[in-house]
Amino acid sequence: MLSAESDAEAPAAGVDPGDLEQAVWLRLLEQLQETGAAPERPAEWLRRAVRAEARRARRTHDRERPYRDEPVHEQGGAEPHGSPEQSLMVAEGRRTLRAAVTRTPGRCPKVLTAMLDPEDPTYREIAGELGISQGSLGPMRSRCLGCLRRMLAAEVPAPGRRGRVR
Repeated sequence: MLSAESDAEAPAAGVDPGDLEQAVWLRLLEQLQETGAAPERPAEWLRRAVRAEARRARRTHDRERPYRDEPVHEQGGAEPHGSPEQSLMVAEGRRTLRAAVTRTPGRCPKVLTAMLDPEDPTYREIAGELGISQGSLGPMRSRCLGCLRRMLAAEVPAPGRRGRVR
């Protein structure tokens, strides 16, 4: 019955049904500790407790706001963007990319490093920094990205055939 009530109230409260169930179990344990006795009418107490916890969760959800730099955890079981596993994968991808950029020929390391700048400079700023015309930056960027793409494609193995090979 607790599971069914939680499943019914959780979507409107914006919480996971399991979290709602857990909160109700905690309320029951608190009541047992305070009074030393179980509720007289358990089914009625359970319905009221689930609804009260859902209201509490809804009020909390309405008042809480994530930090500006903190990703919001989406409903549906996906891990937040800032999870340790995701952070590790992103950092490893950046290391691989930076290492490949340094191995590109000619002016490409400078061009690609300027393109990867977290401040996201404009073409005019990048051209001024590199001492080249703004019109030549686009074709140079295209050649450098093509070279980088070929380098990374050689490092990453192609996916194998799926299914049975005859």
